[in-house]
Amino acid sequence: MNSFEEVKKELYKYENLGIEKFENGTILIGKALHIAPLAWLNKIYPVLNEDDILLIENELKTEVPLDYKNFLINFSNGLNIFVATFSLYGLRKVLGRSVEASRQPFSIFTPNSFERPENSKDHYFFIGGYNWDGSNLYIDKQTNKVHYCDRWDATSLFEWNSFDEMIVSEVKRITNLFDEKGVVLDENKYTTPIEIK
Repeated sequence: MNSFEEVKKELYKYENLGIEKFENGTILIGKALHIAPLAWLNKIYPVLNEDDILLIENELKTEVPLDYKNFLINFSNGLNIFVATFSLYGLRKVLGRSVEASRQPFSIFTPNSFERPENSKDHYFFIGGYNWDGSNLYIDKQTNKVHYCDRWDATSLFEWNSFDEMIVSEVKRITNLFDEKGVVLDENKYTTPIEIK
């Protein structure tokens, strides 16, 4: 089983709570009625194509790391799990506050252009984060390792050897923080890879 199949298996554990598929390829898995009538636990977005990747690279003036490009083209244009407890960034194609606009990933441009943490190197490519405290994930393009860091400081606090290792381990770890209805088991327990004090 490859990493994307493992991730999909974890996300689809909640399909008994509802699933909705849209023509554009967006898949919503697990209604989160305990949060709001239109809330969903997990969101998989339509994949990107090479032109979309070029748009990102031209805007950011840097290449998308190969492992992340593979994710965006072959699995999902970003990802939100457990109502954005953990998010991977992607290309937002629709602006506004409509329902359609809300069913898109968080923008990959924001952390890579406007909100880069201190100590960021040019070869750090920010790919995601955690809503617990706004902390970040980035790929070091020189090593292909994925790093976890504070919201405003890119000093590595935790690392994975690859994107595949990170996504599988994080999705599994976070899934274990929620019950079968998608309700968090302990609201006081941090949802980040390590606790930042």
